[in-house]
Amino acid sequence: MKFQTSILIGLLIPLAGTVLGASAVFLFRGEMNQKIQKCFLGFASGVMIAASVWSLLIPAVKMAEEQGGLVPAWLPAAAGFLLGIGFLLLLDRLIPHLHVNSDSPEGRKSSLWKSAMLVLAVTLHNIPEGMAVGIVFAGLLASEPGVSASAAFVLSIGIALQNIPEGAVISMPLLGEGMRRRRAFLYGALSGVVEPIGGMITVVLTAMIIPVLPYILAFAAGAMIYVVIEELIPEAQTGEHSNVATVSAALGFVLMMVLDVALG
Repeated sequence: MKFQTSILIGLLIPLAGTVLGASAVFLFRGEMNQKIQKCFLGFASGVMIAASVWSLLIPAVKMAEEQGGLVPAWLPAAAGFLLGIGFLLLLDRLIPHLHVNSDSPEGRKSSLWKSAMLVLAVTLHNIPEGMAVGIVFAGLLASEPGVSASAAFVLSIGIALQNIPEGAVISMPLLGEGMRRRRAFLYGALSGVVEPIGGMITVVLTAMIIPVLPYILAFAAGAMIYVVIEELIPEAQTGEHSNVATVSAALGFVLMMVLDVALG
């Protein structure tokens, strides 16, 4: 199976967002302001929740309806969603990583440096984002109902938008710990490389098993929601109480919803 140029571009757009966000190390000095960090994390949460619903779960239900059969249309979405949650929960337990604003590593015990575990934390939750984009483009290739080129690119752009603050949130703390700007930028940018790689693999594999595409769409949605609940929202609410993260999450949700409904 050959990748079309447009699909390659679609898979690379989220990485561009991460790279752009990581370049914040060249614009700011020291650690990122906590309110700005809360704003970024809240915005990313809103975008991911909206993308999970409009770009993944709703299309999963529509595809199941079109396929017909004895299985209720809601079952693939429900089952895939729970499997996605379980998969990320398993990775969270197995892979050593460290969240922003935390000094307690999670996953298996490891002798990795703090900076490496920070990057692993972001890389871990970039996996479902790459899968989500890859699955939608696989649906586009298969001419599945409910998936259009504009819808696929809207999701890709939406993920890129929330990757901008994520890239900054990973690279700025590294800079604050004394890492050189270029190295902090490189670490932040590399955390997003898993997305196009995961997307390409997902496109190839999903094209071979189109009948289970609704399950896989919902799987990606569950994995993304896990990241929001487990990581982004708690990190956005740490420290002094503020409504910045909540307002930013609402704005991110509305922006992604409008993009998906108006353009998708």
